[in-house]
Amino acid sequence: MATTHSILADVSAGISELKKNPMAVVEQGDGAPVAILNRNQPVFYAVPAEAYELLMDKLEDIELAAIVRERQDMPEIEVSLDEL
Repeated sequence: MATTHSILADVSAGISELKKNPMAVVEQGDGAPVAILNRNQPVFYAVPAEAYELLMDKLEDIELAAIVRERQDMPEIEVSLDEL
């Protein structure tokens, strides 16, 4: 029985197409990730640098929000700027 996988991109390309012209494949995504397929199964995503950087920024925001939620009920500590 064949396994199916979701393709989490609007654009896809085959490995052979990627080998022939990697930049053309990335440009097909118009700034969004391109699913790279091998035998019609996604094997990885070609993610443009700008999209990757935005993704990393969002992940950092999620991590920081989790820290805030974790600490929101902790008592506040008064600190004077002169003491720093």
